[in-house]
Amino acid sequence: MKKRFLAFSLIGLLFLGACSVLDDVNNTLTYVNEATDYVNEVSTFVNEAPTLAEQAVTDEQALADLETMLTGMQDDMGTFNSLQPPGMAADLHQQIVDYNQQAEEGINVILDNIENGQIDPALFENSEVFQTLQNVTNTIDQIQQLGE
Repeated sequence: MKKRFLAFSLIGLLFLGACSVLDDVNNTLTYVNEATDYVNEVSTFVNEAPTLAEQAVTDEQALADLETMLTGMQDDMGTFNSLQPPGMAADLHQQIVDYNQQAEEGINVILDNIENGQIDPALFENSEVFQTLQNVTNTIDQIQQLGE
């Protein structure tokens, strides 16, 4: 009787351990997918915002679209920052959060300039915001390695 109890106990512990490993794998894959989606959104933003800024100088609709794009990027940053990374991704996640904080400060400056009627497309191409966001896009390989 003791042997059966011991055997069932061991099987139960192994099953629980396997579930924990599966949860870790699922959490990592979920994080990798969400982080990859975020980096792709950042890449799209970096590629499209400068052109939209040039159009915004003379086009009211482009200006409204630019403001929407900038605030949307801020929302995306907040969503990414609130993700709970798996342990193996904690350092990379914090690095991206730090980039996001730097970029958000720059986006706030751009939004303030837009509100004051000052739009300079050159600020977009050479700004710290875009250089910082480019750093985010450069993390894609590291993120994808987490899923391997």
